[in-house]
Amino acid sequence: MATDNTSTAASGYVQPEVDVRALTEVLDGEYAGIRGLVRTNLVTYASVLEEADELGIDAFRERVRELVVEMAATGQTGMGFPSKYGGGGDIGASIAAFETLAFGDLSVLVKVGVQFGLFGGAILHLGTERHHDAHLPDLITGRLMGCFAMTETGHGSNVQALGTLAKYDAARQEFVITTHGDQARKDYIGNAARHAELAVVFAQLEVGGTSEGVHAFVVPIRVGGEVAPGVRIEDDGRKMGLNGVDNGRIWFDGVRVPREALLNRFADVTAEGVYESPIENPDRRFFTMLGTLVQGRVSVGGAGVNAAKVALAIATKYAVRRRQFEATPDAEEQLLLDYGLHQRRLLPLIARTYALHFAQDVVRTQLHDVFSGIEDDAQARRRLESRAAGTKALGTWHATRVIQECREACGGAGYLAVNRFAALKSDSDIFTTFEGDNHVLLQLVAKGLLTHYASEFEDLDQLGMVRYVTGLAVETVIEKTSAHKLLERVRDLLPGGDEWDREAGLLDSEYQLAMLRYREEHMLAGVARRLKRGIDQKRNPGAVFSQVQDHVIAVAHAHVERLVLEAFVDKVRALPASGNKVALGLLCDLFALSTIEADRAWFMEHGRLTVQRSKAISREVNDLCRKVRPLAVDFVDAWGIPPEMLRAPDLVG
Repeated sequence: MATDNTSTAASGYVQPEVDVRALTEVLDGEYAGIRGLVRTNLVTYASVLEEADELGIDAFRERVRELVVEMAATGQTGMGFPSKYGGGGDIGASIAAFETLAFGDLSVLVKVGVQFGLFGGAILHLGTERHHDAHLPDLITGRLMGCFAMTETGHGSNVQALGTLAKYDAARQEFVITTHGDQARKDYIGNAARHAELAVVFAQLEVGGTSEGVHAFVVPIRVGGEVAPGVRIEDDGRKMGLNGVDNGRIWFDGVRVPREALLNRFADVTAEGVYESPIENPDRRFFTMLGTLVQGRVSVGGAGVNAAKVALAIATKYAVRRRQFEATPDAEEQLLLDYGLHQRRLLPLIARTYALHFAQDVVRTQLHDVFSGIEDDAQARRRLESRAAGTKALGTWHATRVIQECREACGGAGYLAVNRFAALKSDSDIFTTFEGDNHVLLQLVAKGLLTHYASEFEDLDQLGMVRYVTGLAVETVIEKTSAHKLLERVRDLLPGGDEWDREAGLLDSEYQLAMLRYREEHMLAGVARRLKRGIDQKRNPGAVFSQVQDHVIAVAHAHVERLVLEAFVDKVRALPASGNKVALGLLCDLFALSTIEADRAWFMEHGRLTVQRSKAISREVNDLCRKVRPLAVDFVDAWGIPPEMLRAPDLVG
């Protein structure tokens, strides 16, 4: 615990005292109990970190399966399922458990995600009581292993264009499932190569010669441990990481399943072969079906942030042990974290990790409220989908960046496999791709911003969105999307010029928020104007969108960063006065100003930063790093990572 309360006379700054245990309670929030259970399980099975390096691929896959089943017996993996089937009946708790599990071996994490999140979630959210009764009790305990067969070799992000076909045979009341060519084979499917008995297969449904779009079916792929008739399975083989997960490819050659195999919450086929759905519009039906699977994105985003915490904990603890070079001739060598550059490398990343943690709290709560029926209208669902997509993208990119920076900050020792960075790097790298490619997800965010989650939202493909936006006046887009009726407020807050520069406080959270809000609104107006100009020139809407895609991604990124800062500011403001509140305030300022600094070129181009102001922000970031330096170990300790999970003997002892 930091106890140096030295006051510097010049600034009057008094270093806050951090109560690590109380800060952990703030971070764990309402889910402290389930997080504690997961931490206990992580310690119990800590040997898996060594086994990942020591065992052959087949033995390691079996070990991971065993651990998943053993953890299921403790209740930690079933929290999101209804209690009547043996679950915990708490969606939010299930996400919190998954996030915490990311402190440990990530093959175990992903196997849990495939089994209970994707496979189990699809049966829970897309199926009805007959599917729940048949599968959930055994699925929750791990007695029944399954997989989620959506992605195809030729269609990853574009799910609507999948090639697998499910044709209804009314005479036999069965669906016939067929893979047409290798582009339509299911690929990269976790649990498929070894362990899954059932697959939730996404396929184009054809009834009476009419295509009804993509639907999901429960299909046996193994019977008594042997591959089922008509099914072919191939191992995807070694991957960059996550080699404890048995990813595979699946082909179907006229595989027949009963009519009841259709997961029929949103659509059904009668015995006679009549297609029925309470949602008439096929696009809206498709997006409603996919929207139920948003849980996976929320889970992966949180897992990415927690993998980043492990890397930062190791690098920070190393930086207060390792000495390098004398600062003065008669002194001993200096600690790494006392160097300004090392502070600059690690401390803003700690601040951003805290910011993303609190943003994850917000999206987890939204998910819980929507799926528990507390707030289940169409607008709430769309806001959730957008926020989940954006938080997942920023959280997983953050993990990739942090783990690399921390590896470099630990020098040669960081490159040794024993010190965990090899596993963290290789196992987390795919997080930016699965559950939605990050760039595709940010396009989803931008689509919601541009259409204000309009009732037409699900009906709009890319071309439809362009036509919708260009059909509105640009001012209407801004007015509809502005959470803060912002342009007027920003003009008042940020008139620009040196005089204002001297007056607005850099450490005023209203100033920081106004800067990020202004950037978002200005970028959004720019995208809307560019789309409109292209259509006014009678150009192809698809080509117009393609040409502004970089702006589309930029506005989505700016939007999510603004949400992240708001979550951090709201959290700090809500805390009672204490040393922890002051300490978190330092981190919040560091996150906000380092974010503005990182995009200073944009702010200067658009008249929001003078040269003097820009330099002042950099000086302030350096000053904040110096203030955070004595608190850094407390900040990483407060994450509550079990010491066994830091497994970096050369670095942290």
